[in-house]
Amino acid sequence: MSDPAIDVTRLAAWMDDAGLPGAGEPLAARFLSGGTQNVIYELTRGEHRCVIRMPPPGAPPDRDEGILREWRIIEALDGTDVPHAEAIAVCDDASVLGRTFYLMGFVDGWSPMDEHAKWPAPFDTDLAARSGLSYQLAGGIALLSKVDWRGRGLHDLGRPDGFHERQVDRWTGFLARIQKRDLPGLDVATSWLRAHQPLDFVPGLMHGDYQFANVMYSHGAPARLAALVDWEMGTVGDPKLDLGWMVQSWPADTNAPAESEMSYVDMRGMPSRDQVVAHYAEVSGRQVDDLDYYLVLAKWKLAIVLEQGFQRAGDDEKLLAFGPVVTDLMASAADLAESTDYAG
Repeated sequence: MSDPAIDVTRLAAWMDDAGLPGAGEPLAARFLSGGTQNVIYELTRGEHRCVIRMPPPGAPPDRDEGILREWRIIEALDGTDVPHAEAIAVCDDASVLGRTFYLMGFVDGWSPMDEHAKWPAPFDTDLAARSGLSYQLAGGIALLSKVDWRGRGLHDLGRPDGFHERQVDRWTGFLARIQKRDLPGLDVATSWLRAHQPLDFVPGLMHGDYQFANVMYSHGAPARLAALVDWEMGTVGDPKLDLGWMVQSWPADTNAPAESEMSYVDMRGMPSRDQVVAHYAEVSGRQVDDLDYYLVLAKWKLAIVLEQGFQRAGDDEKLLAFGPVVTDLMASAADLAESTDYAG
């Protein structure tokens, strides 16, 4: 899509009324990224810099509610150990820019997606330094899982009661509305999930789509996580599903060539899945003996989520590529379900 325009005159007036820094200075907006769901601009006003996040003009109305939901999360993270962008201000008055938006601090760092999934120096050549990227990634959601979500006003953000009981019905219902082809392994994985539960369930704040694509790192070595980003799927649920989501496609041998379309980053030099899971357990204080349950759930759920993209792909090559990824994920979920001795 073309970069949507933003009315910097109206935005500057609103910022002045809100008492934000830089009053009277010219405001410049530079498009950073975005698509059909959200757009992101870097805002510069004198020596001050921040980021605005909002739905584009044609986005569905519920994206405005989603923006407010994201705002609640990043605002609640202020003062915690979780790396995040600073919450600056929010506006739900559509007369300003036409959509709800919020301002957050500019993160001086880099995303694994910035260079088309290529690591920047020194991580491009220093494999020993690269391992820290994985440990920092796991540590990010471990810290997130420890946030006092009730104490930070997020008691009504999600519905933790019955979280796991709802997963299968919710996502099979979703799939039934979009499904146009058979997915081998679906029945096996679905039946297994209905028959199993995690060993324990300690509700907590979760990201919902946690992976390398949704974090930023500080520049240089050693690896330091600068921020968790893109909170569209954030909720109060089971944080260990973030862990399962993060490692469901982690290669058995990180030094082998990528085997999957989902392996979008170079994993050479990275620690094993067991090592990053152990790091998560150490930082979070949560047991991970039931990881297989979360791996089956993550693979099964991701297959369903990606199937929606595949079904509406048309001639979009990126979405069409989801086709074999979906079938591989569902088959993998079924294979793990049938082979694991997990009895929870």
